[in-house]
Amino acid sequence: MTPREAGLVVAAWRRHYSVLLDAGGTLECVLKGRRTVVACGDRVQVARIAGGGAIEKVEPRTSLLYRSDAFREKVLAANVTQVVGVVAPDIAVDENLLNRWIVAAELERCRFVLVANKADLPGFPALVARLAQYRSLGYPAVECEATRSAGSLAGIVAGERSVLIGQSGMGKSTILNALCPHARARIGDVSDALGRGRHTTTETALFMLPGDAGGWIVDSPGMKVFGIAHADPMMLPEAFVEMRPLLGRCRFRDCRHDREPGCAVRDAVDDGRVAPQRLALLHALRREGEAARDKSR
Repeated sequence: MTPREAGLVVAAWRRHYSVLLDAGGTLECVLKGRRTVVACGDRVQVARIAGGGAIEKVEPRTSLLYRSDAFREKVLAANVTQVVGVVAPDIAVDENLLNRWIVAAELERCRFVLVANKADLPGFPALVARLAQYRSLGYPAVECEATRSAGSLAGIVAGERSVLIGQSGMGKSTILNALCPHARARIGDVSDALGRGRHTTTETALFMLPGDAGGWIVDSPGMKVFGIAHADPMMLPEAFVEMRPLLGRCRFRDCRHDREPGCAVRDAVDDGRVAPQRLALLHALRREGEAARDKSR
């Protein structure tokens, strides 16, 4: 039997992976078994084969961040402790998308941090004002200009296992280059005509953070959508921090927080403790999950 070697997945593209071996060196690997899911951040066991290696086992995970809809799933990163969502003033911020990132992080028990990038642009003060609603929910919002320095972010990511997510053109690659100069991530130009960035990252890649604190950061492709169809519908309300204290206080035990009388969550929407768009997202995520499960039957 070919002996196995342990390592960390540091790059993923389709079904091809780079594994940083504990013993030293990087091995280009393919996946053994079509049903196995592998992501950057996974601890794996590999066996050497002609031309590289084969991933034979994935070690138990502490978290797995991925997006899904009725048709497909896309894994982003495993074993992360923190999700870093990047926004900027020159790209229209999709708040529905942003809230989905937050829900995905909460479902995996990961810390969520917002980064407002491109502080030198004219629309930055208005962007920061919009982020106040997320600060009020307890999510940190860090301001930076990554082309000059990412010093304000260094302490946020130090010692953490983070994943960077955001729409194309928000400056994720610039932030990555500032935090990890060895990464040499390609910088994407923003298309003024389209009002959005073009994708510059087609693979998911992990980079070790410099310094004694350690940790690593995963750069993910820019995204326009973020489905969470895989989420357990019973757990979804728990992913909304402002709703947690209200759960179990509705008149009906199986309340869906829709049209039922005596709903504590809807009462909180009426008096301003819960934003209407957050409750609307909860209902949308439930519908998407139900549609995905119906499709799979």
